[in-house]
Amino acid sequence: MPGVAPVRRITGRMAALIAATLALGVAAAPAAVVPAAAAPPLTARAPGDDPEGGTPALRAQLEAASKGWLEAKDALAKSVARQKTINTQLSTIEADLVVRDQKVGAIAGVAYRTGRLGPVSALLSADSPEGFLDRAAALDAVAANEDRELRGLLATRDKANQTKAALAKEIVEQRKQVEVMAKRKQQAERALVVAARNNAAPKASSSGSGSGNRSSGTVATAKPAPRNSDGSWPSESCSVNDPTPANGCITPRTLHALNQAKAAGFTRYVSCYRSGGSGEHPKGRACDFAAQKGGFGGDATGGDRTYGNNLAAFFIKNADRLAVLYVIWYRQIWLPSSGWKSYSGANGDPSSDHTNHVHLSVY
Repeated sequence: MPGVAPVRRITGRMAALIAATLALGVAAAPAAVVPAAAAPPLTARAPGDDPEGGTPALRAQLEAASKGWLEAKDALAKSVARQKTINTQLSTIEADLVVRDQKVGAIAGVAYRTGRLGPVSALLSADSPEGFLDRAAALDAVAANEDRELRGLLATRDKANQTKAALAKEIVEQRKQVEVMAKRKQQAERALVVAARNNAAPKASSSGSGSGNRSSGTVATAKPAPRNSDGSWPSESCSVNDPTPANGCITPRTLHALNQAKAAGFTRYVSCYRSGGSGEHPKGRACDFAAQKGGFGGDATGGDRTYGNNLAAFFIKNADRLAVLYVIWYRQIWLPSSGWKSYSGANGDPSSDHTNHVHLSVY
């Protein structure tokens, strides 16, 4: 039929045009967007049931080692102070001994040259009864003076000997405390070695020097926590309200450290008391300081890691003022006896590896 061919040609052209249009539309359409892997969400709560990583046995060893080291350090400081006092006393006594020795020597010299004045010589040299009485009185005075000087010399020598004995005792005490500190240091380091050996979780390489946890600026100085009159730390219980969202109780020293950190500008989310688990949290002697602004998330990076570095440095610089037992941050633990050491949680996650928060334990 004559009209069929034109219709077929038009239909074919329209089909080709539609196909080309569809092809162009497909080519011009944007490629499907694959969403990037989302970072772990921040959570304003405690970073887990086992925030300190490791095992209860390890935490008990670290607590005992650090407490023992701090106690031995305090005892050593007191022993050094007593030794200094005794040395000062000994110097005074020895100077007094020299003076008394010279006086007794002078009396002995006079007696050797002139002979001692006795009753017979006093009687024979007296030309009257009154002279005899005067001579007798002089004899009593000389004898009393000689006796006083001699007794003073002997007493001073005895005191010097006692002071030297006390000094020797303090030196022994110092050596004892130094040995205790060395043993406590070894105890903590052995516990960490055993934990690392038993921990199968992947760890970041670390020399234990803490080079990755250094502060990027000037570190503030904290006000010291109250001590006993002898310089030791008073015993404290979980007796004051925990001001962080964790609620519960903390010790006065923990509260002091928390407030000092805030005063130094570290005001991001903090969680202290935790009723479950082991370690210092249930005792009110530990706090977890989130590195990120909103809470505990994934590994801290950039400014968040710098924040954690600076906070860890603040606690370490002020360890003696705040009675710090240890600080954990970014797969490392700082001990007052050993400095930075490698430390990773058994789970290998940001919370147990402490890459999202700084952990502080106080005495």
